[in-house]
Amino acid sequence: MTDEHLLTEGDVNFSEHRQNWYKVIDGNTIQLLGEDADVFMHQSLSTPCLDVITSCEGIYITDTGGKRYMDFHGNNVHQIGYRNQYVVNKLKAQMDVLPFCPRRYTNTAAIKFAQKLTSLLPSSLNKVLFAPGGTSVIGMALKLARVVTGKYKVVSYKDSFHGASLDAIAAGGEGQFKKYMGPFNPAPQNVAPPDSYRNIFGGNDEQYADELEQLFKSDPGIGAFIAETIRNTDAQVPSKAYWQRVRALCTQYNVLLILDEIPIAFGRTGKMFAFEHYGIEPDILCLGKGLGAGIIPFAAMVTKNEYNIAADVSLGHYTHEKSPMGSVAATAMLEYIEQGNLLEKAQTLGLFLGNALRALQERYAIIGDVRGIGLLWGIELVKNRHTKEKAIAEAEQVMYSCLKRGLSFKVSQGNVIQLCPPLVITQQQLQEAVDILAGALEEVGRV
Repeated sequence: MTDEHLLTEGDVNFSEHRQNWYKVIDGNTIQLLGEDADVFMHQSLSTPCLDVITSCEGIYITDTGGKRYMDFHGNNVHQIGYRNQYVVNKLKAQMDVLPFCPRRYTNTAAIKFAQKLTSLLPSSLNKVLFAPGGTSVIGMALKLARVVTGKYKVVSYKDSFHGASLDAIAAGGEGQFKKYMGPFNPAPQNVAPPDSYRNIFGGNDEQYADELEQLFKSDPGIGAFIAETIRNTDAQVPSKAYWQRVRALCTQYNVLLILDEIPIAFGRTGKMFAFEHYGIEPDILCLGKGLGAGIIPFAAMVTKNEYNIAADVSLGHYTHEKSPMGSVAATAMLEYIEQGNLLEKAQTLGLFLGNALRALQERYAIIGDVRGIGLLWGIELVKNRHTKEKAIAEAEQVMYSCLKRGLSFKVSQGNVIQLCPPLVITQQQLQEAVDILAGALEEVGRV
């Protein structure tokens, strides 16, 4: 049986359900999947693959057989939908002029995007660095924290994922990625993330900060605490009291607060940035994924002017550091969100989706918890609502049943159905997705 910790980031790709899935796919797709498996290294969560995608648009991805999936996963890059024409047109124009800018030079696209991004943030967050991807930004943030504090130890959540490079793996708490990697020096320290459903304290989640305070008190070598403001994988939404206490603790003990909003910024939670829900400011903010509008790999680190003290070292030094294409895509993405009032839309549709999912919870005993904010929701499946035993096999069954019906999403923690549709989705499309999910749940059992 698969170790439960290996399911934290998503469904496995070698289960019985996966093998049964291949039996319903057409021969041409099976051949292409075989060619893919022959040439790409196999890795958990990725290869062998589920299907072969040929096109995408809006909320949909389409496979070689013409089947369309409503994509409620999208690796969190599709806030404004796939192949957004507004962004595509801006990129086409930029490609005709300056598709690449070598290091040691700058360009107006990069400058304008940096100015646009910082204008949306608190005035204290006014210095940026760009990189090709979120993992690289996490690395830059960790390096900057060492420069600023002179301390090298990092605290993160258990089961947390902040990227797949060795420095990001070392800082995180995800067992899936630490396997075979050997010892890390200094050894990472992990605390329990606030959990509204499986609250070990039985009360306010602010008590989850106690463990963090004890670590800060006992180890003056801790220089940074890195965390997702709102946990993306299982849609855990901490309280305002929790985050305000964490912010105060970091300040008190001279620990930099690094907020990883790579998967959840840009409207996903109904705010441009998730920390806006809590009345706090990070010392370093990490952004990516949707920043490139699902077209260009692009990420950014934002910090304070007072931390602009690393001029004698290279925090990033990436070939595509000031990518004009990435900058244009990011600027267009932000403009599209503003022009389409997508923040307000995410809030409104989030209320609709939350009510629809809670209605399913009343019908199906397997749903232990429904939680979320904006257009980020988690449905936790359990074998028994009293014991809260995880319904891992059932969650995978529901996922493949939904895939057959044309709805794609991610399963996290082994039993949490995570839903994060594009912000451009309509209420009618959301209802269609809920109906698909209901049909899959019907196969598992009603209340």
